[in-house]
Amino acid sequence: MKTFAYLRVSTIEQNTEKNKDDILRFANDKKLGNVEFIEETISGKSNYKERQLGKLINDLKAGDVLLVPELSRLARSITQILEVIEICKNKKIVLYSLKENFSTKDDSIQSTITSTIFGLVAQIERELISQRTKEALQAKKAQGIKLGRPSGKGKSQLDNYRDEIFALLSAGVPKTKVAKKYNISRQGLDKWLIASGKT
Repeated sequence: MKTFAYLRVSTIEQNTEKNKDDILRFANDKKLGNVEFIEETISGKSNYKERQLGKLINDLKAGDVLLVPELSRLARSITQILEVIEICKNKKIVLYSLKENFSTKDDSIQSTITSTIFGLVAQIERELISQRTKEALQAKKAQGIKLGRPSGKGKSQLDNYRDEIFALLSAGVPKTKVAKKYNISRQGLDKWLIASGKT
């Protein structure tokens, strides 16, 4: 049995040290032996088959273990994430995702996959939307686009992020988290939503 940990970071500057510590602690608790880390800096937009992840999954054998800090690190597409999970199950590769407390080895998940997968998908989708939003804001900042409150009476700093905010709320992200993300109070967000015709 071999144990690998896959760490993908996007073009946004991210620190993987905490992920490594969490994975090593998890591997020690599960007595999984030495962990070999596979790291790459690439956008999740790229198909997993074209990344190091694809080669890794192809090389893994039955009984091997694949650790990821969260399922959204596998891909930015729900379809691709579910495909990776299915491949791991078929090849009898044990996939662990720390954040979701998910494992292909868990018989209880196997037996109730129909009733649990939709909740899991919704959770992943919220993470992916949040991640895409961060990358979009970072890209705007890199292009020199000024973020924050636009000039002029009656305008709100939230107007520039109208579509992003609506997408987050539609995905089920709590208003308190959305308000914190855009540095505004929950009450301020509610007022803006009412003014925008979104209640």
